[in-house]
Amino acid sequence: MCEREVVLETDRLLLRQWRVEDVEVQRQLWLERDPRVPDHRRIGPDGHPTVGDLQDRLRDRPESRHLGLLVVERKRSVDMIGYCGLVDSSAGHEQEPELAFELLRETWGQGYATEASWAVLQWAESTGLERVWATVSDWNAASRRVLAKLGFIETDHVERGPGHGDVLLAVRES
Repeated sequence: MCEREVVLETDRLLLRQWRVEDVEVQRQLWLERDPRVPDHRRIGPDGHPTVGDLQDRLRDRPESRHLGLLVVERKRSVDMIGYCGLVDSSAGHEQEPELAFELLRETWGQGYATEASWAVLQWAESTGLERVWATVSDWNAASRRVLAKLGFIETDHVERGPGHGDVLLAVRES
């Protein structure tokens, strides 16, 4: 069951469903990714994914059992700055969703990731979800700080693999 019609709002942000025109900012996120991010999650030497590739992916996106990724838009300037939401867990916890977020570098350090994630977690609690996971690369100190602020506890488990590289698992329980 997908809840794509969900819109979340905070004092400064609106989290809404994706539009085709949002993929230009999505591609910018791909371009800005740290070189330590696995190759298949960055723009390749051939320039892929292109805006057209991302538009096709958006149209063909499979339904999620969870909230899905929502566009994070600043209310005041009405501009997309990234995404945040709950996705089917890649960490092997099939019935429990994973929190995911990514923002444009120019917006880092302004509390947007924490604010958007709080809105998503409050929505999750309101639907009865008792636990949410997160995965984060060991080197990603900024995302680890955001997760700590949100009440996530890092586990001793590290997943290794081609999907996201080596990642730490973190859990947050209601």
